[in-house]
Amino acid sequence: MGSEVTLKNIADALGVSAMTVSRALNDRDNVDEKTKERVRKKARSMGYTPNRVAKSLVSRKTHTIGVVIPEITHAFFPEVVRGIEEVAYNSDYQLFLTNANEQFDREKEAIETLRAQRVDGLLVSSSLTEEDYVFYESIIEGGAKVVFFDRCIEDIGASCVSVNDRESAKEITEHLIVEHSYTDIAHLSGPQKVSIGKERLEGFKEAHKAHDLSINEEFIVQAGFKENTGYEAMVRLLEQHEGNLPQAIVAVNDPTAIGAIKALKEYGLRIPEDIAIVGFTDDIRSPLLEVPLTTVHQPAYEMGERAAEKLIQVIENDDLSVEKIEVPTSLKIRSSCGCNSTD
Repeated sequence: MGSEVTLKNIADALGVSAMTVSRALNDRDNVDEKTKERVRKKARSMGYTPNRVAKSLVSRKTHTIGVVIPEITHAFFPEVVRGIEEVAYNSDYQLFLTNANEQFDREKEAIETLRAQRVDGLLVSSSLTEEDYVFYESIIEGGAKVVFFDRCIEDIGASCVSVNDRESAKEITEHLIVEHSYTDIAHLSGPQKVSIGKERLEGFKEAHKAHDLSINEEFIVQAGFKENTGYEAMVRLLEQHEGNLPQAIVAVNDPTAIGAIKALKEYGLRIPEDIAIVGFTDDIRSPLLEVPLTTVHQPAYEMGERAAEKLIQVIENDDLSVEKIEVPTSLKIRSSCGCNSTD
């Protein structure tokens, strides 16, 4: 009978009412444990599959979560999704995963599709700019349950799970200043209308200010978040400052740093002897490079877990307060900055 088995079929087989079967399968208190076990055993033997659509009509929940990430090639996001999936599975939620490819139009379309599927909530790491915040303000005001992760959008009524991007960027820049006495440091930055790009640049600047160092504004080059854009930004920096290169580079993330490393090698420059470089993320490839990359470790799996836990709490409790949850980072000291690797 398989998926055609109904509650009435099970009830007839046991000589009880369909209501009793429903209550037993939903673990209601008004059915004794012996009856629950009889019903479960019979349901399994008959191949009963719960009708999620019917269940959702009663509960007004679909037990589904939409997840929107800005890209799939960056190893950070698949690891976040693993953490989300584990919590969702253990809480009886299913995931719909979409990739916006760093394009807000695709992100908006994905969210509209997910909402049409009546997902109970949305987990979003947004590629949008500040000008587009009105889209999220409108859907949240309309009752959508949203939690942001990694890339925060603040003050619009939604919680966010992230790291302290500013403080972490400051810490890794200070490592170059304090431990290696570098004074001419470049920054391959992310887009300034995306939260992590803005915050990591601010951390870079704050480290210089804390140590009374001036910043060469020409050494701040927008590089995006991908390897190819990191490579292109590094080429621009090398060509524009051929006779006056920085001593070290802080990249906005590890893919950007990996792209920059490719450019440095093509120009015959040694890492860290000619130019030191550090990243931010702790990409799975970073310790495996020819010169292992010093970076900020973001606990991606934990971020996914915390984001999923928060969203499920929001779904199941309308009165839950909005909060910003910070997951702690740590420095991974390797050879690219000039240190002996401690990894």
